[in-house]
Amino acid sequence: MRFRHGWLSVVVLGLSAGTLGAGPASAASGPSLREEERYWTADRMVDAVPAEAAPHAVPYTLDGKTAVRTPPAGTPDPEHFAGHPTVGTFFFDSRPLGGRSTFCTGGVVHTAAKDIVLTAGHCALGMVKATHRIFVPKYVSGKPATAQPYGVFPVTRLYIDPRYEANTKKPVSDLDLAFAQAGPDGRGRKMEDVTGALTFTPSTGYTRKVTVLGYPSADSVNPQHAPIRCPVVTTRLAGFAQLSMACTGFYGGVSGGPWIENYDPAHGTGKVIGITGGYNGGGNDTDDHWVSYAPLFGKDAKALFDDAAAHRAVSPRPPYQPPTSTPQPLVFTRATWKHAVGMTAGYYTGGSRHMDLIVRWDDGEVTLYQGGNDPAHPFVAESRLAASKSIWTKAVSMTTVNTGGTTDGLAVRWTDGEMTLYPGVDTKGFHDERQLAPPGTALWRDNARLMTGGRFTPDGNRDDLLVTFKDGHVSLFTALTANGLRKQTPITPTNTVWPHAGQLTTGSFTGGPTDDVLVRWSDGETTLYPALTAGSLPPETQLRPANSPWKDAAVVTAGAFTADTSADDVLVRWSDGRLSLFTDVDGNGLHTETPLTAK
Repeated sequence: MRFRHGWLSVVVLGLSAGTLGAGPASAASGPSLREEERYWTADRMVDAVPAEAAPHAVPYTLDGKTAVRTPPAGTPDPEHFAGHPTVGTFFFDSRPLGGRSTFCTGGVVHTAAKDIVLTAGHCALGMVKATHRIFVPKYVSGKPATAQPYGVFPVTRLYIDPRYEANTKKPVSDLDLAFAQAGPDGRGRKMEDVTGALTFTPSTGYTRKVTVLGYPSADSVNPQHAPIRCPVVTTRLAGFAQLSMACTGFYGGVSGGPWIENYDPAHGTGKVIGITGGYNGGGNDTDDHWVSYAPLFGKDAKALFDDAAAHRAVSPRPPYQPPTSTPQPLVFTRATWKHAVGMTAGYYTGGSRHMDLIVRWDDGEVTLYQGGNDPAHPFVAESRLAASKSIWTKAVSMTTVNTGGTTDGLAVRWTDGEMTLYPGVDTKGFHDERQLAPPGTALWRDNARLMTGGRFTPDGNRDDLLVTFKDGHVSLFTALTANGLRKQTPITPTNTVWPHAGQLTTGSFTGGPTDDVLVRWSDGETTLYPALTAGSLPPETQLRPANSPWKDAAVVTAGAFTADTSADDVLVRWSDGRLSLFTDVDGNGLHTETPLTAK
């Protein structure tokens, strides 16, 4: 269970959702602003930590165990930055339950009253019985309340959906949002007049380009207590009306942080379409810091916003009915896919556990398909990386590599013998092109045939390149990032077998220390070479015999397209334009085939 803050189970002990949400939950008689400013010294603000967990030197989970899971390759990292006055932190002191202070993230949203902050429902529940509670825009660590650059604003009232239950796997986790009403600052100014505001925006789509902000609270992961931001493309959390995104570093404290569309980095404005929350307090069961969720703002969120904007008591709601609609999947047709001449899979749109797919078409167009959750429809959005009749008509082959950047990249061979490396590829295009071999290089123009990128050196990046040549010899070029194409290791000598290799792809089918190589031969035989290294070619495993239907497999690539992080699914474009997905491929076979194209 993921708790983004750590204090909630203490604070709400013995309280029901009904008593919290029947009206505007608030302390009966709170301190004055002057008293709040005196109370919140720099030491108290710095010492605001989760009440149930002591500070850790390493990222932690609620039960005190060290987080050991690592994010998938290509998962982006957030940027620490100075922050915006539209986004800040909450501090509060729950005296009846231990007197420890803590905080979440919140964003100011525009209303006529100019006094509303959007945050997570589980954060608001924690403030219900607090004696001292304030919102600090653009919080600066080490300064007391009286010295904060945009002041502090006392939280006077909370608006929480009465049906919401904190950190549950029930459908009501879709309702994990709340609004805090703030009083004027010490100079009598309304909050929004000081900070500016985001625009609260209901949404119906799950695939969105957003920038996610938040304040990680623990010294061990954020010693300066600076905010972070991360631009991502969202997907749907299966089974919920919630968005999902992947970016590292979203530890405790980020709950309630805004997910902003049309983000203006200069002013911190834009359309807020979600906040970090939902499911188990904003994340998944294993508390992975790189996986975050956000409730989709639908009619229930809009009704709660309207109550807060009008300073109106939250009335009882009927039982929650989660939406039944699902995102429209991308529909593929044979007529279109017959023109696909190259495919390669990787993490290009935020490092979710499902890989994306880059497709090169025979007219030079290049398309990026974002990975989804449904094996029958594994891709949920598409972006055009290059237009038809582009320079990509001159590309011979491309393969995914990872050079240690925030996304995967591509190695590309061109018709004139040039070899290039793009360390980063995302929905905006190909970045930081690096030449590996100049035009006119005979080895790559006249002799090279097939190539596939992977991790063939233990503990290395996934930036090794396996290449077959016309005379049958096979070579491994290791560590493209560091060595370029200078370090070539022969795998097989000249022979008469490997010229019959028709398709070559890399995957993680056997769980070995290095990647496996799948080969489709000209006669339809398909074989697997497990855990290939620079030493020699490992013994092969036959997956399909000669004269099998795989002789019509025109384009083949492997990736993690379904339920896990292992690249053990194989995507095939057949000669007639059909597209098929084989899931959970291993040394025992190709197993289940799922057709992806309409008849």
